[in-house]
Amino acid sequence: MMVIGLTGGIGSGKTTVANEFGKLGIPVYFADEEAKRLMNSDEDVKKAIIMLFGKEAYKGKTLNKTLVAQKVFNDKTLLQKLNAIVHPAVRKHFNTWVEKQRSPYVIQEAAIIFENGSNALYNAIILVTAPKDVRISRVQQRDGFSKEQVEARMRNQWEDEKKSKYAHYILENIDLTKTKKQINAIHAHLLKISGGV
Repeated sequence: MMVIGLTGGIGSGKTTVANEFGKLGIPVYFADEEAKRLMNSDEDVKKAIIMLFGKEAYKGKTLNKTLVAQKVFNDKTLLQKLNAIVHPAVRKHFNTWVEKQRSPYVIQEAAIIFENGSNALYNAIILVTAPKDVRISRVQQRDGFSKEQVEARMRNQWEDEKKSKYAHYILENIDLTKTKKQINAIHAHLLKISGGV
């Protein structure tokens, strides 16, 4: 079974694209959602996060997202330490999930495949792109962030130009009708090379 990475910068529309693959019958694993879930449910992960940030990292049994986000936002070393706790736990959970799937290929949707150096773990990578102004506008509408807040988050991610050099498929996501056509073409190609046709 082929494992395909699906990535893209904030506001590129990764989730929309992932859901379209889901409609085609392809199992999709949402890494960022699972990471949030594991930070609240996996005792080993919780203990490690408390060691890193202190007891105030949790309110009762729930991760204090605001506090953790504030601490890692301007501290790249702290962010790397947090990722070193969460990413292996997600990887382990993902591998168990893959074993249960019965499909020619599966997709893992994750925001920072290239940034964290995990691109070598995939058979192929789909990069979702959109112009910067479109992405900013989408995130502002979705999350209520200011333009400056969105741009600050963008600075923690690689530029599309840099990611494009390593991606196997580049999918421009501006108009949904055109996006769906690109998804269908990529899907057909992946079925062909994975022996699913």
